[in-house]
Amino acid sequence: MSNHMRSGILWLTAPLTIVHSSDDITSARVCGLTRAGKVTDMVWFRLGWRGRAAATPSSQHPHNTPPRRFGIFGGRRYLNDVSYFLPKDATEINRLDFQHFLFRHAMHGNFSAPIQQPLSILDVGTGTGRWATEMARQFPQANVIGLDLVAPPADDTNSTQKSEPRPENYIFVQGNVLEGLPFPDRTFDFVHQRLLVAGIPLTRWPGVVNELLRVTTPGGWVELLEAIPARGGPAMNQLYEWLVGVGLPRGVDIRTTHQIGQYLLDAGAQQVNYRQLDMPMGNWGDRSGVMMEANYFALHQGIRGPLLAQGVTTAAEFDTVMARAKAEIAEGHYIWPYFLAYGQRPLR
Repeated sequence: MSNHMRSGILWLTAPLTIVHSSDDITSARVCGLTRAGKVTDMVWFRLGWRGRAAATPSSQHPHNTPPRRFGIFGGRRYLNDVSYFLPKDATEINRLDFQHFLFRHAMHGNFSAPIQQPLSILDVGTGTGRWATEMARQFPQANVIGLDLVAPPADDTNSTQKSEPRPENYIFVQGNVLEGLPFPDRTFDFVHQRLLVAGIPLTRWPGVVNELLRVTTPGGWVELLEAIPARGGPAMNQLYEWLVGVGLPRGVDIRTTHQIGQYLLDAGAQQVNYRQLDMPMGNWGDRSGVMMEANYFALHQGIRGPLLAQGVTTAAEFDTVMARAKAEIAEGHYIWPYFLAYGQRPLR
């Protein structure tokens, strides 16, 4: 591995090493977890939110909200009137959990920042809450909050869907980082945000990263993980164009995620580390490559409905392109670029 500086950012350049663990692969199928221990006090836990879903006053019960909040396209459910363009439904919950286990497996854990024993952790765009609840179990002394636009079924007190118990030191808070985080300055020792590029307009990125740093304690860490669409053969490149195109009318440009390290630096973070993770897709990448390929196609299935609704393509053309992309991946050695960056809030 070699280290070098670019514009004040420490770049770590090395091929991603995949360690194959049967435990991680198994956990993608069986999600049996144990409860965490005692927690320290934090205002939101003292207010009685501990161990259950918490919501902002304007959005108390996400699964009982008026139907107009969601739209149905191609049998998939999407949020209306927000920039986020991926589905919010049970199928996407399954993909996000699968994706979580994939990255935990590939990155040898749930984080890369040099945190020690944090007492407060925030996961922005928590999705299914999987990352946040695992962190709550790994750090039982910490209060952990997962924040997202919609509560996952496990955190929705009105949901009838059965789910595993949440740790006592974890809560869900409903919110939108684009509207500001509902927490005071200097609250969390570790702030994590992963794969929110589908919901953050290009012009909002600097403000979002500033907001993440605002709620971080002096000496605490902010970690970001994002992706850029994969290119390859003609069919893969068509999927690339469709994925980019579905976000542009919302101001979202998913081609700019390589800038996350610079965003941290511009926000005032120090000791900013940046790394590109070249994730293999297909059998040549062994089990991780097979998992990444599955995630790749599941992600693109998530934009099928909006593309058809907008008249960008037809069902027949979309399915043909997907089939040809699978053949391209089977015959070639393609990677899906991801970008990891973390930085520390200055002590002063």
